[in-house]
Amino acid sequence: MAISQDTRRRFALATAVRGVLMLLAGLYVVIWPVQALSVLVLAGGILLVIDGLLGLWSLTFGGGKSGNYWFDVVSNALALVLGILILLSPLLTTILAVTFLSTLVGIAALVVGVMQIVVITREREHYARIWPVVLSGISYVLLGLVFLFFPVLSASIGLVLGGILLMVFSFGLFGWAWRLYQRSKVA
Repeated sequence: MAISQDTRRRFALATAVRGVLMLLAGLYVVIWPVQALSVLVLAGGILLVIDGLLGLWSLTFGGGKSGNYWFDVVSNALALVLGILILLSPLLTTILAVTFLSTLVGIAALVVGVMQIVVITREREHYARIWPVVLSGISYVLLGLVFLFFPVLSASIGLVLGGILLMVFSFGLFGWAWRLYQRSKVA
C-alpha cells in the first residue's frame, strides 16, 4: 500500500512537533531542574489517580475480571490513595521521593565501591596494576556519599543531564522530520 504525499507530510509535521516538545521540555529541565522534578512528581500523582479510578471502574462496572479480584481492588485503591496524597502535598512528596531514591542509589554505590576495593586488595597478586580498580572503587564511594548527603542536588544534576539528552534527541527528531518532508516532495 502506497503512502500519499499528504500523509508523509503529516508524519513529518508530527515528528517535528515531537521534536519541538522534546526541546522545550529539555530546556525547562535544564533551566529549572527542581521545578521540573516537582512537575514529574505531580504528573506521577495524576497518573496514579487516573489509573486507580479507571482500575476500580473497570472492576466494578467495566467487566474487567482477573483471577485476583481482591488483589486488583486493593492495588487500585492504593494507587488512588497514593495519587491523592501526592497531589495534596507535592513538595513534601518530591523531597521524600528524591531522598528515598537517592539513598538507594547512594547505598548501592557505596556497596559497589567498597566491594571493588576489598576484592582487588585481597587478590592483588593476580593483577599487574590495582590502582585503576582502587580509583574506580573510591569514585563509587564518593558518588555514593554525594547521593546520600546531597539528594536533591544529585537529582537536580541527573535531571539536567536528562534535559540535555532530551535536547540532543530533539535535534535527531528534527533531522528525521526533515528527511520525511523531503521524501514527501519526491513521492
